Amino acid sequence: MTHHDVVLVGVDGSPASLEAADWAAAYAHAHGRALHLVCAYSVPSFTAAALDGGYAALDDTAIAEGARAVLDEAVARVSATGVRTTSAVATGDAAAVLVELSRGAATVVVGTRGRGGFAERLLGTVSSALPAHAHCPTVVVPYRRRQGQAPEIEDATQDAAHRTRVGRIVVGVDGSPAAEVALEHAIREAEAWGAELTAVAGVPIGTGTSYLAWLPAAVDHEAVLHDVAEGLDVVVDRALTGHPDLQVRRHVLDGTGAQLLTEFSSAVDLIVVGSRGRGGFAGLLLGSTSQAVLHHSTCPVMVVTTKARDEEWSPSRDG
Repeated sequence: MTHHDVVLVGVDGSPASLEAADWAAAYAHAHGRALHLVCAYSVPSFTAAALDGGYAALDDTAIAEGARAVLDEAVARVSATGVRTTSAVATGDAAAVLVELSRGAATVVVGTRGRGGFAERLLGTVSSALPAHAHCPTVVVPYRRRQGQAPEIEDATQDAAHRTRVGRIVVGVDGSPAAEVALEHAIREAEAWGAELTAVAGVPIGTGTSYLAWLPAAVDHEAVLHDVAEGLDVVVDRALTGHPDLQVRRHVLDGTGAQLLTEFSSAVDLIVVGSRGRGGFAGLLLGSTSQAVLHHSTCPVMVVTTKARDEEWSPSRDG
């Protein structure tokens, strides 16, 4: 098994992380890869007054057993997919563990709204840690709570096929190198899933939200949109070299990256974005806007960094 055969997923026993495991298993199946489940924990310490101000550390035996139970539940949950699955308990900060393990993975998958594990690291004060530093693309899967459904393995398995299906993909393109890398990955995803792919460029020229409001009145905003559309065609056509059978829809829309991505997330199954760019979709992922998109997205979001591409194409990766 090589680096490119493994999909890494972090689980912590929460419904959100188990849903991420469902999605990761479907992803691994679609790509013909194995699944590696990891539950990371760190041993907490606390000030103990009875020890004259010293520190007491909990015995990690029970914590390790709990982590193993979490993994056993997750393995049982994904077993019906038939995907080759391995699992491991790791010690240390969850984000740091996943970043390090991402060196040997094709993709890393995590869920949102966990119980103090991955979600806070992704959407809290260090929200950029995993997407920014992972050595492969990161997929953040939002937890979609379903009313009246108990979190039992049987029910979850029956519903997983619907929740993990990827038939429509949207990729944000702004002409930056990072966005072009995201487009390359989106094309691969569309081919692997047999999905429809749409490339979207955002130009916020509407009243009240326009970054172009300072332009002279004589400037034709329709002409601006036309020019951006031509640029989008150039980028997409270049990326499609070697993929003659794939059709990519192209749209240039009025709006910011955050607005458009959030809106599209309710109508598609996967959003793909780059990690850095020149203010369009890519720039939002490591800034404050990314928090809103990841919090409000109703479909999984794949974050692709230029570092991930460089390491993926490095001769030393499989050496």
